[in-house]
Amino acid sequence: MMSRSGMNPKPGISGKLAIEGLYAITPDCNDTADLLRRTGLVLSGGARLLQYRNKSADAALQLVQATALRQLTREFGVTFVVNDDMQLASKVDADGVHLGETDGELKAARTLLGKHRIIGISCYNRLQLARDAVAAGADYVAFGAFFPSSVKPDSVMADVELLRLARAELAVPLVAIGGITLQNAAVLLDAGADALSVISALYNAADCQAAAQEFSKLFANKI
Repeated sequence: MMSRSGMNPKPGISGKLAIEGLYAITPDCNDTADLLRRTGLVLSGGARLLQYRNKSADAALQLVQATALRQLTREFGVTFVVNDDMQLASKVDADGVHLGETDGELKAARTLLGKHRIIGISCYNRLQLARDAVAAGADYVAFGAFFPSSVKPDSVMADVELLRLARAELAVPLVAIGGITLQNAAVLLDAGADALSVISALYNAADCQAAAQEFSKLFANKI
């Protein structure tokens, strides 16, 4: 496994960490050793951000896994975000938190985490929700699902045109999520996505590192 020990995440124009490139999200996995093994391969392949998400783990296991992933992301110089749980993000000194519609107030997360941490907001297929999030101080907004997702099969669906509209109006980074594969990713980048959130196409791949490398090439080729 390739190591990038000592590197630091890339800052954006605002001075905060940049939200761009391959944004890996962990699957539900209670085998911490396997989770770390696969995540190491994904980071080796070029993922620029990692979000810890495990809906099947209890609080104790989440703390163990998030702590270990925080260390791993530091070794690779990758931005680390915790899904849903601003308290857990604070405990493990994550770079930020990603909040869904029912995961707590953006204002509360900002108060807890401070002005220099990243706060991302799920906006599903609703541009107005994204406008409101940006006005409240969100650092990025996420739209989707753009394609059928095995992780969240009941997700609301978003049209690619939404990305184009958001790109024309919003100044924050745009993250696309939901059923993204190497075969359908390019259309999202063309529509204005800055980052692609991927779970299954990375972690369920026969070669996690190679899959991450192929996704990363899409950004390298983006003009």
